[in-house]
Amino acid sequence: MTTVLGCIADDFTGATDLAALLARSGLAVSLRTGIPTQSTDNSASLEVIALKCRTIPVADALDQVRQALQWLRKAGAQRIFWKYCSTFDSTAEGNIGPVAEMMMAELGTRQTIYCPAFPENGRTVYMGHLFVGEQLLSESPMKDHPLTPMQDSNLVRLLSPQVHGKVGLAHRLVVARGPDALKTRLEQLDSEDVAHVITDAVSDDDLRTIATATAHMSLVTGGSAIAGQLPRLYIEQGLVAAPTDRTRTEMPAGGQIVLSGSCSAMTRKQVSYYIGRSAALRLDPIALAREGAGAAEAWLRQRSAEEPKLVFATAEPEEVQAAQQSLGFEKASQVVEQALSDLARQAFRSGVRRFVVAGGETSGAITQALGITRLEIGPEIAPGVPWTFAKVEGKRVALALKSGNFGAETFFEDAIRLTDGA
Repeated sequence: MTTVLGCIADDFTGATDLAALLARSGLAVSLRTGIPTQSTDNSASLEVIALKCRTIPVADALDQVRQALQWLRKAGAQRIFWKYCSTFDSTAEGNIGPVAEMMMAELGTRQTIYCPAFPENGRTVYMGHLFVGEQLLSESPMKDHPLTPMQDSNLVRLLSPQVHGKVGLAHRLVVARGPDALKTRLEQLDSEDVAHVITDAVSDDDLRTIATATAHMSLVTGGSAIAGQLPRLYIEQGLVAAPTDRTRTEMPAGGQIVLSGSCSAMTRKQVSYYIGRSAALRLDPIALAREGAGAAEAWLRQRSAEEPKLVFATAEPEEVQAAQQSLGFEKASQVVEQALSDLARQAFRSGVRRFVVAGGETSGAITQALGITRLEIGPEIAPGVPWTFAKVEGKRVALALKSGNFGAETFFEDAIRLTDGA
C-alpha cells in the first residue's frame, strides 16, 4: 500500500497522540518506534514514526529526522507532517524550527505552517499567543517544566531564533473568514519571503479551515489536532479509499503496572490520586544514582502481576531542581529512565501485559527497552491517548503512552478499567 501521509513525531507519547487522532478516520495507521529498518513494502496509508528527539542536540535531531523522512518518501509519502507538542515544547535553539527548516529544504518547499493548537485538550492560539486553558503558556505550569520551561507565549517570538527564514502570522480574523482568505494570506506572506507561518486556532472549525487551506502543502507542522483533520480531506480528494469497516481490537490478558517519569502538573495529580488505589513506590533519582535500582526491583518481585501497581519518579518542581543540581541535568533523567526501563522488563517477565506509561521521555525509554518497533492503535482512553498493542518476545502487550499533561486526574484508573475483562 502506498503511503499518503508520512508523519514524524518528536517523542513517543506525541506519536501515539497523533496516531490516535488519525485512527479516528477509520483508515489504517501504522506507528513505528525509532528510525524504521523494515522494508516499505507493508507501509500503511498513514504512517507515523516516533522519534525521541525533542531535547537532544540539534545536529542529532536533524540526522534522525532526515533518516525518517527518507524512509517515508521511499514508502511513497507525498505529504509530510512534523509533529511536536501542543505546548510548543522547545528550547531557544530548537528543535522545532531547525527540523522544520531542514525538511523544507529536503522537500523543496518555500513555506510551511505551525499549528500546535488542540482545542479539545484546551490548547489554543490567538494572535500568535499560545494558551493552556484560560492561561497564557507562560503563566501555566509549563513555565516550570524541568526539560523545556516555556516562559514566553508568543509563538512568533519563540520560533524566530530557531530558524533562518522569516516568521509571520495568520491570525484568527483571517482564519475565521475561511480557507480562501487563509490561502490569500499565505500567498501574501510568501510574496514577502515569509517561510514560517504561525496560524491561530481556537476551535475545531478553525482547524478544518487551516487543514483545507494547506492540504496542498508538502509539509505541515503542528500538534496532533490539525493532522487529525487531514484524512477526511484525503478521502474527499480521492487520494485514499474511505474505510469500509473497523476491526475490533483484542485486548491482551495479563498483569498491570503504571510507570510514571513525567513531572507535569497533571501527572502529579494523577499519581496522587492513584497512590491510594494501588501499591506504590517512589523512585528518588539521588538514591538511584548512589544505590541503583535493586531496592525497587526487590519491591516489584514482592508484588503479584495482577495487583494494581504504581512506580513513579514524579515529583514537585523544586524536588526535580534539587536532583538536577545534585546529579546534573542529564544524569538525573538518565537514572530514572534506566530504572523504569529495567522495571518494565522485570514486570513483563513476571507476567505483566498492560503497561500505562506517563511521560514522553519515559515512554521512549520503556518502548525501546521492551524491543518494540511497531505499534497497533487501539481505543482512546482520553483525547489523544490510545491503548496501543505490540508483540514482545511473541507475547501480545498493551501500552498506554501518555503525554505528561494529558488525561483526567483519574487517568491511570480509567486506562486499566478499559482493559478489565479482556
